[in-house]
Amino acid sequence: MRLTDFWARLEQAFGPTYARSVATDQVLPQLGGRTINQALEQGEDANNVWRAVVAAYPDRVPPRLR
Repeated sequence: MRLTDFWARLEQAFGPTYARSVATDQVLPQLGGRTINQALEQGEDANNVWRAVVAAYPDRVPPRLR
């Protein structure tokens, strides 16, 4: 998954403003205690990060984006 696709999905799931907040502020255990931004900056594959988002927020991510 390209980063542009990742960010588009995150914004569809959370809205543009809240998506950036989630990426910056929420530490996800699925990412080893890192935020989305930290994981991506440290070279984590966007597919892995997206799977972590889906696991952390199953009620928030619509099935079409999984």
